[in-house]
Amino acid sequence: MENSVALTLFHCHEARSMRSLWLINELGLDVEVVVFAFGRELRSDDYLAHHPLGRVPCLMDDELTLFESGAIAEYLCETYDKGKLWREPGNPERPQWLQWVHYAETLTVHSANLTQQAIAISDPELRSITVRKLETKRLEKAIEVLEKHLVNRDYLLDSGFSAADVGVGYSLHVGRLFTDLSAFPKVYAYYQRLASREAFKRSLPAAGAANKIYTKDNYWLTA
Repeated sequence: MENSVALTLFHCHEARSMRSLWLINELGLDVEVVVFAFGRELRSDDYLAHHPLGRVPCLMDDELTLFESGAIAEYLCETYDKGKLWREPGNPERPQWLQWVHYAETLTVHSANLTQQAIAISDPELRSITVRKLETKRLEKAIEVLEKHLVNRDYLLDSGFSAADVGVGYSLHVGRLFTDLSAFPKVYAYYQRLASREAFKRSLPAAGAANKIYTKDNYWLTA
């Protein structure tokens, strides 16, 4: 990669930390990626010293530690971007850039709840079909906002691809496991554009990788 940067990213395959890894790859930064299994490994005393909740992402840059993906996106762009993925204060697209950077989490929270119901709760008797149906509908409502916004544009901002697309693109990457994106033609085409990017591909787990959260093509509810 182009730059020599003392970054360390604590990561679980296809968890929210993928959002940070993808952005790091887009920026061409050197990074040490420490991969954890999703679960008890994250609750070790050593890791809790970095992230008190035992979650990912957690980014270390020398003495600095950050563990919110939206904050990490803003920090990386402000610190290392050369103007391509960031919209700096004073840029007329700045408010929209900020809104979409953080809208990514509006999408992801529903996928996270669905992941809990479909995967993390191992006892089927403790899973709730009602919760899954409700969260699927909420996810689809959030995707509908994107569907309307993407009419007559290829990316979230009129000027083109930015870090906001990275955040939202990750959310769609996971969201597609819980609802069929082909029901949203603009969003489906948008996700395909994002998934074709080399930085996105480098952020995916390698074929045969251990400790993957998602092991099925989808977790859609069947009638």
